[in-house]
Amino acid sequence: MPVVSELIRRESDKTLSFGDYTLGTKSKLDNFDFQGDLYKVKTFNEVTKLERNGMFVYESIPGTAVEHFAASDSEVSFTVEGESDAQITLELEPETEYDININGSDSGTMKTNLGGKLSLSVELDAGNAVKVKVVKK
Repeated sequence: MPVVSELIRRESDKTLSFGDYTLGTKSKLDNFDFQGDLYKVKTFNEVTKLERNGMFVYESIPGTAVEHFAASDSEVSFTVEGESDAQITLELEPETEYDININGSDSGTMKTNLGGKLSLSVELDAGNAVKVKVVKK
């Protein structure tokens, strides 16, 4: 999976791809219109962040490349790649349980905090994409 050299883009399947973990300095793109919402991406080798309408959506430490990011009221799914293991934080519904699936394997259930944040670790190796699916219970 290649990095997203344009920082953020629409995919033909109506999902988003964003992030470039190979950048040595911070890069950002504001006001990217997608399905009536405005997105902002900040990315480089240390962190990748995505916001929708000024609200937190996704963050990874260190930076990652994300493809086919799709979010609904009950599910978030995407493919992620990075140089090394990443801590990923998603904004979901507060105090709600979610089933976590990483690369087709059940990784258990996690509950979001009062602010709706859910953090998970993903083992990554450069050049190998990992599928992540988070489903509301």
